[in-house]
Amino acid sequence: MLNYILRRLGAGLLLLAVVTAVTFWIFYVLPRWAGVTPRGMAALYVGKAPTPEALDATVERLGLDQPIAVQFLDFLRGLLFGEQFTFGRETVECAAPCLGYSFTTNSPVLPQILDRLPVTLSLGLGAAVIWVVGGVTVGVISAVKKGSVFDRLAMGTALVGVSLPIYFTGLLALAFLVHEWKLFPVTRYVPLTEDPVMWFQVMFLPWVTLAFLHAAQYARQTRAGMLETLGEDYIRTARAKGLSEGRVIFKHALRPTLTPIVTILGLDIGMVLGGAILTEKVFSLNGVGAYAIDSIVSKDLPVILGVTLLGAVFIVICNLIVDLLYPIVDPRVRIAK
Repeated sequence: MLNYILRRLGAGLLLLAVVTAVTFWIFYVLPRWAGVTPRGMAALYVGKAPTPEALDATVERLGLDQPIAVQFLDFLRGLLFGEQFTFGRETVECAAPCLGYSFTTNSPVLPQILDRLPVTLSLGLGAAVIWVVGGVTVGVISAVKKGSVFDRLAMGTALVGVSLPIYFTGLLALAFLVHEWKLFPVTRYVPLTEDPVMWFQVMFLPWVTLAFLHAAQYARQTRAGMLETLGEDYIRTARAKGLSEGRVIFKHALRPTLTPIVTILGLDIGMVLGGAILTEKVFSLNGVGAYAIDSIVSKDLPVILGVTLLGAVFIVICNLIVDLLYPIVDPRVRIAK
């Protein structure tokens, strides 16, 4: 098990290195191929209406006139060992891992992301619990009661859930449940440690809105897997041996069905934790996703780059956890030594 974890960690670090190189290539090399000058690159860091002196100072400060290989090594050095940014007589320390310095907000990128990360974690993990429990439960019941009224209604609702975008269902929820019927409070995000009750009230509607889309997908996936598994010979054997229907369904039929569910769950959680952009913007949650959108609008390149790398880290970590969960979900899966 330890050797497997070490191998997976090594593969994850290699993947992060590749993602870092590709991200650097997209943000720094492609613009040069498109004819963007070092001054044009510096304009993405300085902000709106920069002066020629500010552009020249930014080009020199960031080494944008240096060869690409030198810039990439400087970028890696900042990630691994930190970096210093000098503004006249002022020097700003960017501790490792330094994801860059935002000239729009005049501060390092990583602390700003970490300040907003609890909002995204609250949104993503809470919604994941709802969509997994709800989606899998509905899928199991629909498979067991195939062709029933519940099955048709549940799958019809799931189809609607997959089809409707988050910004549509979110705005409807805000219009009716918050402003019209006043079932939920209109307030800003409250940390869990300050007021757990208010935190739950504020986050519940964004959880349900985000989970509705994913729960529909999980319900359809679970139903399809359960129908396939229930037709296997070992299920008929288990029933012939006199096992209870609950034991047959939950122990023998559901566990192998959960393997693909766990796989897509790792990807979904990784992407959500990287920034649930639409949900955060609809419900005015100041999380990583909303931060990324604001940075795209203001062309704050270091922030865009930092959020991209953060999303890659979450996806790699979630996939490692998924690989370790496979033997627990399905005992037929064995981890190679």
